[in-house]
Amino acid sequence: MNLPAPPRMKVLVVDDEPLARANLRVLLDADPEVQPVGDCAGAEAVAAIARLRPDILFLDVRMPGLDGFALLDLIGPEAVPAVVFVTAFDRYALKAFEAQALDYLLKPFTDARFAAALARAKARVLAQRQLAAVQAGMGPMTQPRYRTRFLIPGRDRSVVVEAAEIDCVRAADDHIELQCGGVRHLLRERMDEMERQLDPEQFARVHRGAIVNLARVREVHPLFRGGCELRLVDGTVLKLSRDRRAEFEARFAVLGVRR
Repeated sequence: MNLPAPPRMKVLVVDDEPLARANLRVLLDADPEVQPVGDCAGAEAVAAIARLRPDILFLDVRMPGLDGFALLDLIGPEAVPAVVFVTAFDRYALKAFEAQALDYLLKPFTDARFAAALARAKARVLAQRQLAAVQAGMGPMTQPRYRTRFLIPGRDRSVVVEAAEIDCVRAADDHIELQCGGVRHLLRERMDEMERQLDPEQFARVHRGAIVNLARVREVHPLFRGGCELRLVDGTVLKLSRDRRAEFEARFAVLGVRR
């Protein structure tokens, strides 16, 4: 028996710039799992959220009349399951995560960066639906499961690598390289697919060719033009690209608080 498809996730865009709202709508329309239900400026958002009950909110920070943080204060943290801030200002990143935002999109962003933020938001919504279904006695629904271990094939044996033991993941031609305590394992996989398999609360993409385990970062050194250099516990040095810096710093701070 075929199970009915889960309901599409309702998305509301709140931004005072019409062009910014239109651009987000174009990106959202390309995803069949979400349903854009409206877009508005900050002053109209409280009523729109109460009426539309969105699952995901893409929210600008600086808006006349009612900014993003004031809006969240008014509606409360439980009103929308997943909130993604979208702004041109990186200085609000930590405050956004303290306000329980799921992600922080820094304008201008790439389509890939938007897709990653939307994927995290959808995962949050699915997890909350799963919890609600279990609590209501309806049984489990499908939700994303992140990999906890990897089987690395070799000539005469295969090696099991626990995800928690990975220091970083780096692109290596048509493979990826898992670095674990000075030992490197090659796996035939794409970086984008690997990123989707790893828990986003524990791992972060720091540039196109590298993913880092946040628990392995020991030093962050700012570089010229806004980038950073990350030093891991084993001495490995990775570059953190400028466009990923604000998200990384905010998520890393939140991870430290959670521990």
